[in-house]
Amino acid sequence: MDSLTQIILGAAVGEAVLGRKIGNKAMLYGAIAGTIPDLDVISSFFTDTVTALEIHRGFTHSIFFSVLFAPICAFIITRYDRYKNIKDWSWLFFWVFITHPILDAQTTWGTQLFWPLDIRLAFKNVFVIDPLYTLPFLVFLILAMRQKKEAKKRRFYNNLGLLISSSYLILTLVLKGFAYQKFSEELVAQNIPYKTLNTKPTPLNTILWSANIETESSFLIGYSSFLDTSAIQFSRYPKNHYLLGDLADHPKVKRMVAISKGFYTVNKLNNGLYFNDLRFGLLSIQPNSENFVFKYKITVDEKGTPFFTEEPKEKRDGKKLLSDLWIRVKGN
Repeated sequence: MDSLTQIILGAAVGEAVLGRKIGNKAMLYGAIAGTIPDLDVISSFFTDTVTALEIHRGFTHSIFFSVLFAPICAFIITRYDRYKNIKDWSWLFFWVFITHPILDAQTTWGTQLFWPLDIRLAFKNVFVIDPLYTLPFLVFLILAMRQKKEAKKRRFYNNLGLLISSSYLILTLVLKGFAYQKFSEELVAQNIPYKTLNTKPTPLNTILWSANIETESSFLIGYSSFLDTSAIQFSRYPKNHYLLGDLADHPKVKRMVAISKGFYTVNKLNNGLYFNDLRFGLLSIQPNSENFVFKYKITVDEKGTPFFTEEPKEKRDGKKLLSDLWIRVKGN
């Protein structure tokens, strides 16, 4: 999830664990701890693209990290804070660290919660930014913050925020089930044979859902709103995996394929070779758009080693996408 949401979650969890004893400091340290797992993005400055993608939401988003670093952070805090109970501080950091990847596991990218095992949990039931999750949570956190640490209302508001946000996540799983059913029925109705069907919500909502469908030679992408009255239209994208040629056997390319979970296409544009990660869809909901969210240009050095460079995104594409989404959410 986005940084603001993780800060709010961390603050609320910190308050639930230690707020009664140390007041707003529990929220403060919880908020800070809520950002620590995302420091793995620093790796992108020191490694190549493929390695950075593998590291992202890996070790720092694992149970192992939570168990290992909670007491370390607690020890550091007790060196200068007046509250010296290292067990309580460890408990705060552990719960903030572990709830961070659990929340991230609800998104498309997912997390390696069980690192070093190569298992990435990605339930794909919420978009990385979801106001319906974040804003009510923030309101109740602010209300709790304004109360004295011993006040019953403080715990009530904080617990209510945690309850409502968690209930919303459960609701999104139910909505995902309905969306999956709708897509699968539509594929049968349109007599489209397929191998795999993945669904995820579109940006900032859980009313309009998108689907990635794998067929024998291509991928299909479609959109379905719970307010739709017409059949779903699917855009087709040929896999074109053969365009990789001998590069397909290179270890770095195999790693990139593994990162994409096999949901990728390859195309040639202006004599350049591009790798498109389809898991995150497109920056447009227009039929047959080629504006993929994550597109990587493949270059090969004199030694035959491929390098992946992410193509920059245009701000105007994001603005237009939000405008189109608002219209599409209302139904087709």
